Amino acid sequence: MVSIKSGRKRLATGAAASLTAGLALGAFALGGTANGAAEAADAGRHTKPTIILEHGAFADGSSWNGVIEELRADGYPVIAAANPLRGPAPDAAALRTVLDHVKGPKVLVGHSYGGNVISQAATDDPEVKALVYVAAFLPAPGESALELTNKFPGSTLPGTLDPVTYRQADGSPATDLYIQQDKFHQQFAADVPAEQAALMAAAQRPIAQAALGEQATTAAWKTKPTWDIVTTRDLNIPADAQRFMAERAHARTTEIAASHSVAVSHPHLVADVIERAARATVH
Repeated sequence: MVSIKSGRKRLATGAAASLTAGLALGAFALGGTANGAAEAADAGRHTKPTIILEHGAFADGSSWNGVIEELRADGYPVIAAANPLRGPAPDAAALRTVLDHVKGPKVLVGHSYGGNVISQAATDDPEVKALVYVAAFLPAPGESALELTNKFPGSTLPGTLDPVTYRQADGSPATDLYIQQDKFHQQFAADVPAEQAALMAAAQRPIAQAALGEQATTAAWKTKPTWDIVTTRDLNIPADAQRFMAERAHARTTEIAASHSVAVSHPHLVADVIERAARATVH
């Protein structure tokens, strides 16, 4: 396990990257369209795998912008998929449409609840060569995000949530969960500048409350090479819960003193771990 003691420490190689306002094009954020990545792979122009990034709850594809800049600078084709945040099964089905469309080897990366999604979407897909979890859930079949969060003390997320109840098309009630905007900075992104965190709070996407209790049915980390970034100052998923999941998955683990929004505050580190996974599994 690699340990990074300082939340501000950066690796020696590579240039710094900062978060920029994200542009979303259909189902994909900055980093190129699925058509572009697929055509480039088909034409043999890329010798590196496509990196597919899955965001988690209370975020969107722009949360990967700094990581995307780093990866693209190093020659990797990248797609930040839009996560519907409705439940692991339907969200994995949506992600599989992206995986099926992009030909060639892929490295699949999930942040937070996005870990639940990639664990299911990558099962039985031989073109997914590696999984990278970023402050994320690695559920075993039968486990939910809520169960894993509550397995260890330390999450202060419940007290910051802003539930919104609505009627679905069939008339049944459902609840979406946001983080209260005035609590977002401390809860979700404490090591991100306040102005940036305020933009993230305003742009956050809600997750269906039911999604957090939905149980996993498969676990791709059981059969695929796995990397994990554990965030020790995380107020959403306790560090001990992250360590438990990483150790169980025999993941190659990097620890950093960072908030839940480590991809925003430390994009160089996150990109470096992703590239290590790519180099180790795609030849």
